[in-house]
Amino acid sequence: MLIFIHLFWLTAGVVLLLFAGDVLVRGSAALANRWGVPPLIIGLTVVALGTSAPELVVSVGAVLNGASGLALGNIVGSNIANMLLVLSVPALILPITTTAPGTRRNVMFALSASIILTLLSFGGVIVFWQGVLLFSLIIIYLIYLFTQARAGMEVAADIREMADVEHMQGLPKSTRTVVIFIVLGLIGLPLGGQLVGSNGVKIAELMGVSDAVIGLTIVAIGTSLPELSTSVIAALRRHGDLAVGNAFGSNIFNVFAVGGASAMAGDIIVPHSFLEYDLWVMVAAGVVLGGFAFARLKIGRFAGLILLMAYIAYLVGLLYREGLL
Repeated sequence: MLIFIHLFWLTAGVVLLLFAGDVLVRGSAALANRWGVPPLIIGLTVVALGTSAPELVVSVGAVLNGASGLALGNIVGSNIANMLLVLSVPALILPITTTAPGTRRNVMFALSASIILTLLSFGGVIVFWQGVLLFSLIIIYLIYLFTQARAGMEVAADIREMADVEHMQGLPKSTRTVVIFIVLGLIGLPLGGQLVGSNGVKIAELMGVSDAVIGLTIVAIGTSLPELSTSVIAALRRHGDLAVGNAFGSNIFNVFAVGGASAMAGDIIVPHSFLEYDLWVMVAAGVVLGGFAFARLKIGRFAGLILLMAYIAYLVGLLYREGLL
């Protein structure tokens, strides 16, 4: 019975994180828009970083509370979910094209991020200076996108969507509402992160598994829900190319921004099981989907089904490894 109580509060924390992250992005975007900040800058900073806020809050909070396994599990698990779950579901609705401008660039950045995280993990611990390195890479990535866009070069579909701040639905109009949105976001994010982190650790203790497993499964899927909903909506509107950019763009932010900030908050201990299984699943998924992008192949319904089955197989293998099956 106790485990269900903790599961309820963990779920409540995830819902609160998603709500708080959304209102914070909308409030901050509206405020920046009022101050005359160019939509492109808002899209590449406020919106892009804001949508990674749930993962960021959970992972940094977990490190500060001594549960670095949950933090790393959240990053790696979210990346795996983004590639195998977030792309498979919309592909079952409508075949996803991989020919949109910037898609191959995003795929290469995301795959490079996965490889860099894997290499850093071989030391058994990701420390402060490595966190600085990772966070520096997200800054370089954003500068690169900005300069590319300003030069009039091709911009990925997901970046064009983020930059279209003026047409975002639900932006608050009045100053009072803007302030309320920002305050709710700033209060809700740490509260939701605390609920997810503390209850995730309790569930792991009651189940007799590591907190990393909770991060790889429940927390990772929960914090990937915004990307999943965005990709499904994009597919229903026949803009499936947004799903690819959305998934790989999120992976880049997870490794560089979330991983960097988490390592700067405290040492991230890498469980040995990650080096044997989880990190390689993340890299392999990136290679497979990278193959689709570079060959300019559509991710059709059959491929979507295979990706979904691969994700289920990964979860089953993970639970079997932990002795839960």
